[in-house]
Amino acid sequence: MAMRDGRLKKMRKKPKVVVVLPAYNAEKTLEKTVRDIPKNVVGEIILVDDSSVDKTVALARKLKLKVTKHKQNKGYGGNQKTCYRLALKSGADIVVMIHPDYQYDPRLIKHFVEFIRDGYFDVMLGSRIRTRREALEGGMPVYKYLGNRVLTFLENLVSGQSLSEWHTGMRAYRREVLEAIDFKGNSDDFVFDSQVLFQIVEKGFQIGEIPVPVRYFAEASSIDFWRSVKYGLGTVEVAMNYWFRQRNNG
Repeated sequence: MAMRDGRLKKMRKKPKVVVVLPAYNAEKTLEKTVRDIPKNVVGEIILVDDSSVDKTVALARKLKLKVTKHKQNKGYGGNQKTCYRLALKSGADIVVMIHPDYQYDPRLIKHFVEFIRDGYFDVMLGSRIRTRREALEGGMPVYKYLGNRVLTFLENLVSGQSLSEWHTGMRAYRREVLEAIDFKGNSDDFVFDSQVLFQIVEKGFQIGEIPVPVRYFAEASSIDFWRSVKYGLGTVEVAMNYWFRQRNNG
C-alpha cells in the first residue's frame, strides 16, 4: 500500500503521458486527431503504422510524431503490442490509446489522465454507449450497437463488472497495468482488446469510464459485418475461457 501511495504522489506532480495511435490507412483523419490532442497534458505521441498503403507515415512524420512502421501487416492487436512496448520503453507513466480515425474525441484525454493520476482508477475507458438514441444518432450501425450490447452484457456477467462498453477504441492505462499483464501473448486480431480487459480484471485493477461522443462517418475506420461476426464469436470464446479459468481456480 505504501509503495502504491508513493507512486500516486509522484504521478500527481507530473506524470509522463504517452499517446499511442495504432494506425492503418489513417491519412484522412490523422491530422484532425493529432490537432485535438491536448499538448499541455501529453508528453509524447507515438504512431505505429501497420503497413498502410496510403500516406499515413509521411503525414505522421510531417506532424513530427514518433513513427514506427511495420513492414508487414500485423493486425489490430499486433499493432497495439508494438504501441505499448514502445510507450513503456519511452518511460510512460500513463499510456493513452486512441484510434487515429477521429471517431473518438482526443480533447477528453486530459480527463482520462486526471482520474488515473489522482489514483481513482488504474484504467480508463471511453464509453460510446450512454443511451441507445445517442449511439444510433451518432452513426453507429444498428447491428454494431446490438452486438456491442449483447457482448458487453455477456462480458459483464462473466467478469462481475458493470461496464457500459467493453469495445471502445479509447483507453488509458497506468504503467503498472501494462507491466502486470501478458499483452504480448494475446491475439493479433481485434479480440486483443477484450483479452486485455479480462487480464486486467483478473489482476484486480480498478476500471473507470467516461462517456465519449459517438462519431461514425465515411472516413472513420470500421470493420464490416462479417468481420464483426468473427470478432463477436472470438469475444465469446475469450469470455468463456475466462469463466472456465475462474471456475477451475475457485
